[in-house]
Amino acid sequence: MRTRNLRFGLYADEQGLAWVRDIVNWSAGSRSARIVKLDVARTYTDGDLTTAEMYDFLAEQWALEHPGQNSGDREAVELRVDLACSLRTWRAIRKAVIKALCPEGMAPHACCVPWCA
Repeated sequence: MRTRNLRFGLYADEQGLAWVRDIVNWSAGSRSARIVKLDVARTYTDGDLTTAEMYDFLAEQWALEHPGQNSGDREAVELRVDLACSLRTWRAIRKAVIKALCPEGMAPHACCVPWCA
């Protein structure tokens, strides 16, 4: 089995991060993939950008979808997941995580954790 990675930009607090981690753990476990590493990054080692700069549009999205609300402890981070699995399984996991992050599909709605993949 080859190691493949998933990366998700998130605008979340600790509770939101825990929710997304649970989604990833469930999606990988239900498809018999092994999570080799699960990491939350706030900086990039190979560049000058921080995750806050890279995913600043997620903070803007949250502000537009929640006018007048305090963002609390939310911050823009990148969830990095290394999986030991086949390409087909990786695709299924990615699709399942995205569907769980955005259950309303294309209908107008506000994400509880703004994200990008």
